[in-house]
Amino acid sequence: MGEEKQGFWSRLVSGLTKTRDNIVSGFDSIFNGFSSIDDDFYEEIEEILIMGDIGVNATESIMESLRQKVKENRIKEPSACKELLIHSIKEQMDVGETAYRFEQEKSVVLIIGVNGVGKTTSVGKLAGKLKDQGKRVVLAAADTFRAAAGSQLAEWANRAGVEMIGGQEGADPAAVVYDAVAAAKARNADVLLCDTAGRLHNKKNLMEELKKINRILEKEYPDAYRETLVVLDATTGQNALNQARQFSEAAEITGIILTKMDGTAKGGIAVAIHSELGIPVKYIGVGETIEDLQKFDSNQFVNALFDVQEA
Repeated sequence: MGEEKQGFWSRLVSGLTKTRDNIVSGFDSIFNGFSSIDDDFYEEIEEILIMGDIGVNATESIMESLRQKVKENRIKEPSACKELLIHSIKEQMDVGETAYRFEQEKSVVLIIGVNGVGKTTSVGKLAGKLKDQGKRVVLAAADTFRAAAGSQLAEWANRAGVEMIGGQEGADPAAVVYDAVAAAKARNADVLLCDTAGRLHNKKNLMEELKKINRILEKEYPDAYRETLVVLDATTGQNALNQARQFSEAAEITGIILTKMDGTAKGGIAVAIHSELGIPVKYIGVGETIEDLQKFDSNQFVNALFDVQEA
């Protein structure tokens, strides 16, 4: 494991402490506390999964897979179920290779999310990561609804050393995107990152705004690859899942950024989003610095959750 990866691994393991205490310690007491594998044993496991915000859908599939593996392998000891359970959770999270095509070609990444989830911070961190990869990045401050969003993004833009367009409160978001596209073309940018508003309580307005932005992108920047990421706060658990569902009704979502994983006992929500909506979690945040936003690897996530270090 490289140094940066090792650093993130240890942050991920410690970031998942609350979730681990919530989920894994419960499992261990079941694996050690039961003398035989019966319905009660399965029910207890199921309850822990649901309490850990892994979601009903995912939990059902995980349990089904676990029962099947126990049968196939003729397992009699509850303690032998831990690895099978880890394996079943991994299966549930596997959506194939998560694509980061936008890094490889000229692209526009729209980032949406309600206030307070760490959206603007995530845009800034992503800008910094792309810049570190040698990409030319332009930021569009198209969340003109929230007073502090523009100045907050400007701070991140300075820190990352990338150019920012817009940031005036009350400006038309679509107009900001229009100007940002012109700037991205002029600078031959690799990635245009747009911080857009996410006002779910008024979904109709949000849909209209996104449609307008999409029309401008189609017309002015047709050859750019498009990605739409939703930022969700992991600490809100099922509420994050509901937000993801509502956003996916308003726009074509290609991925999720899950923030505040280090502050939550509900880290299982990453599994729920995968299985309930079929939208991959692409990045997770486990802290404040640019390094703390990392690509999400479901295998690594489940290993960190159970603190299983792979060779």
